[in-house]
Amino acid sequence: MPIDASQLTVALEEGERWRRKLNVTVPASLVSRERKKIASKLASRIKLPGFRAGQIPPSVVERRYGEAVSRETLDRVIGEAYRGALQLEALQPISEGEIEDVTYEPDHDLSFVIAFDVRPDVEVGRLGGFAVERPEPVVGDDDVAKVLEQLREQQGAWEPVDAQETPEAGELVSLLVRKLVDGEPEEAQEYDLVLGRGDAIADVESAVQTLKPGETGDFTVTFPEDFSDEARQGERQHLRISLQGRKARRLPELDDEFARSVGDFEDLEALRTRVGEDLNQEATEQSEAAVRGQLMENLLDANPFEVPRSMVDRYVEGVMGDTEGVDPEAVVRAREQIRPEAERAVKRIILIDRIAETQDLRASEEELDERIATIAEKNDVSQAQVYAQLQKSGRLEALERELTERKVFDFLKEQSEIVAREA
Repeated sequence: MPIDASQLTVALEEGERWRRKLNVTVPASLVSRERKKIASKLASRIKLPGFRAGQIPPSVVERRYGEAVSRETLDRVIGEAYRGALQLEALQPISEGEIEDVTYEPDHDLSFVIAFDVRPDVEVGRLGGFAVERPEPVVGDDDVAKVLEQLREQQGAWEPVDAQETPEAGELVSLLVRKLVDGEPEEAQEYDLVLGRGDAIADVESAVQTLKPGETGDFTVTFPEDFSDEARQGERQHLRISLQGRKARRLPELDDEFARSVGDFEDLEALRTRVGEDLNQEATEQSEAAVRGQLMENLLDANPFEVPRSMVDRYVEGVMGDTEGVDPEAVVRAREQIRPEAERAVKRIILIDRIAETQDLRASEEELDERIATIAEKNDVSQAQVYAQLQKSGRLEALERELTERKVFDFLKEQSEIVAREA
């Protein structure tokens, strides 16, 4: 039987950033009742010489297993008292309770303090009246040509260059690299890299571009001050580099045959049209994202509030992912760098949820079904298949949130002035 919450003594403390503490006292009579239940249950399970099964006196159980009984009593009573105290105070924690200051002796009251975070109750005072600029999505012929050139690069093939000349940027070079220690070469390492793409540090690329195929040279290189591995920033190394070979990428002709090779396109003009449509859609989405970003920044500035540390911590951990095997100091630095943006992101989530709640903008089941039907039609599958796949991948809730966000931002755009500006 659960503890009767009305017999508890509960005091609530409100801390910063939606931190709450409950000071709970459980009467000795309730604690003793639970302790007797636990001791009796234990007595029915254990066997002791000289006693029949289930007939071991409570005093014997307490003498032999008192510590175990105390531990289980504490676990059970604190857990039930915590749940009862939450009901009394009408609180819904969003973080694990952290137990502090447990005071307990047999036949005495049990007291403890438990700390946790609650979901922020945000009052949104201002929802609109902002001046927001919408970048005009502009896509030109040069943008289309750039994408077509990238497609040619992807379809290109590397071919050996026979000329005995130094390699140029954009070529693929094959190297043997030996580190020189006290003038003696270590074991050679093979590398393939594209010059000018940042595959190697600048000093190595410059060294390679002084060699002809088959040539070897000794070089001193210095790692840049912004090198990703901080421990190697500014480090000098002596290397022996051999240029084994060089290749240049042969690009296909930009014609109808090329268009058909990259997709279901009748000719080059059809490919150009599709690329233009895709770029226009991307530019429109970026323009919309810019408007949303400005609206949210204005809203957050106009409606400041604190967020629970536990929510920010969970967001940071989600961004960090698995850090096993990573330098602990680097992990700490990364967490600190991420934290300000994580706090801003959590505020954004809370604010959107609050607006959706107060303005009745949450996506309905009908709207979710319509979206699923659209996805099914586009992919030529049944709605049931889409629904099952979304559930299996855990994306159903994300889709519902996406629809809710769209409704929230449509509402917010109506509350402010959106002015087009040239991108």
